[in-house]
Amino acid sequence: MLCGLFLTAACATPEPAVTPSPTTAGDEALTASEALGEYSSLDYCSLVDQRKVIGGGNAVKPPLTSFEFCRLEFVEGANRYTVTTGPITSGQDPNNQPYEYAGPLPEGVSVQRSTFHEDTVCTRLLTFADGIRLSIAVTSDDTAPADQADRCRIADATVDGAAGVISARKVGRLNLDQRSWGRVAPCAALDQHELDAAAGPETKPAPALSGHSCIRGKVSFSLSVGADTTPGATEALGGRQVQVATSGAFCQVTTHRPIPGAPDRVEQAMLSVVGVDGAPEEATCAAAREVAVAVFPKLP
Repeated sequence: MLCGLFLTAACATPEPAVTPSPTTAGDEALTASEALGEYSSLDYCSLVDQRKVIGGGNAVKPPLTSFEFCRLEFVEGANRYTVTTGPITSGQDPNNQPYEYAGPLPEGVSVQRSTFHEDTVCTRLLTFADGIRLSIAVTSDDTAPADQADRCRIADATVDGAAGVISARKVGRLNLDQRSWGRVAPCAALDQHELDAAAGPETKPAPALSGHSCIRGKVSFSLSVGADTTPGATEALGGRQVQVATSGAFCQVTTHRPIPGAPDRVEQAMLSVVGVDGAPEEATCAAAREVAVAVFPKLP
């Protein structure tokens, strides 16, 4: 069953590479798949034109390339900004509103803005002809509403850079080592009878567009890349050292894997179980531990 867990679109080296994306020529309305290629191997950082985004600022560290987003941090003046490009989403969202973007865009592509936390976050949504959206969000250490104009200026510059990369057909792919969790299809890991009790026996796995997260009933499973930080208390589950923590009604079980050639980065696998009907925290975490015992051994 392990081979069924792997995605086929990734390569075998740890460094990202830029290859032409399969965009269409001429004046055809551009869909997300035509613009971005295979979602599961998309290198979101290849969409970020750092020169345009940072401008006269200074990068704090190299951008973080995760499976579903790219995060870039830089300092401009007395403020520190974080630009997150990704994930891709679809469906209706009442927070998304029309936005009159002044820059050039590929045929059939538009830009929306989000009103969610719009006093402290500036969010733009690069929306393709099929309705799939690429999220671009800018936050800053100084969250004053007066700084929103700068956050939105940076968001628009990020949109401009991404549109340019797409138009030039320079969207990159992730190159992953042979054991990378970026190759794992999370829905395959949740599609087993051992999870019936925790998720619900009639539930079916539902993948996210990115291909790196999945929800089955009360259980979710996501794979990502993060900074290598000192872990808190750990315990052994499913043959791995894990951390168990609660967040509201959720109990989360997380494990990590070092990335060859990237000592400051780790791959992360997180299982989350939501408690319902006022279930006590202990019962929810007991269910999360049972899920981890069934799922984590399937990771390479």
